[in-house]
Amino acid sequence: MNTSAVLVQIFGPLISNFWWLILLAIVVSVLKSPVIKGAFGEGQVNLAAKFLLDKDIYKLIKNVTLVTESGSTQIDHVIVSRYGVFVIETKNMKGWIFGDANQKIWTQKIYRHTTKFQNPLHQNYKHTQALQRFLALDPEKIFSLVVFVGDSSFKTPMPANVVYAGEFIRFIESKTQLLFSDSQVHEIFARLQFGRLEPTNRTHRRHVEHVKNIVQAKQTRHHENSCPNCGKSMVIRTAGNGANKGKQFWGCTGFPKCRAIKQINT
Repeated sequence: MNTSAVLVQIFGPLISNFWWLILLAIVVSVLKSPVIKGAFGEGQVNLAAKFLLDKDIYKLIKNVTLVTESGSTQIDHVIVSRYGVFVIETKNMKGWIFGDANQKIWTQKIYRHTTKFQNPLHQNYKHTQALQRFLALDPEKIFSLVVFVGDSSFKTPMPANVVYAGEFIRFIESKTQLLFSDSQVHEIFARLQFGRLEPTNRTHRRHVEHVKNIVQAKQTRHHENSCPNCGKSMVIRTAGNGANKGKQFWGCTGFPKCRAIKQINT
């Protein structure tokens, strides 16, 4: 009897009796994937905006991909109104969140597991800049907003424009100064509708590939400029004495604990 037949005899009855457990495990795995979590979080924001904001005043457009000088940028949601243009970044996360407006990297903590992620305000700043250039608007007429959905809890003070899902409607409606006329609102909305890249899977795949290339390039640059001993970044220093006095070299930022150096390639 060959190996395949033996495996069928052993595992065949288990699969036939417990197929639903296997299917459940697959479904749970899919639901936990970043893509599905992101789509679910964006769906929550879409539904809230659709049913809780006055459609005659607030115009929602989702999945806005714009061409930029470096490739493309993708915005989760844009809401256009007489009171400004709201650029919304959605984060579907759980656990404890640590971070402030100025930190480059924020922290997510789930029990003993710690994950670092990019400050979403910095991420959304790039979106607002791209939108500002595309629409030729004054920066004070564009509002950046980060919305956290899911079972997350901030353990540091939340920046004013970072809110939980149940609060983003209140943030938008708190802006009451008239910034655009109704005709300008319609013009801005039309320009976004027809000026963005077509919201297809192909557009999304191209943007994801663009982001991957950026991340890979950053990782490559970091690796090339990392200390060979401890992995920390290296900086250019100048020898103050000895035979190489006055010459520059790469020195580890972990000095004096780490004294690794590298020659500067010329």
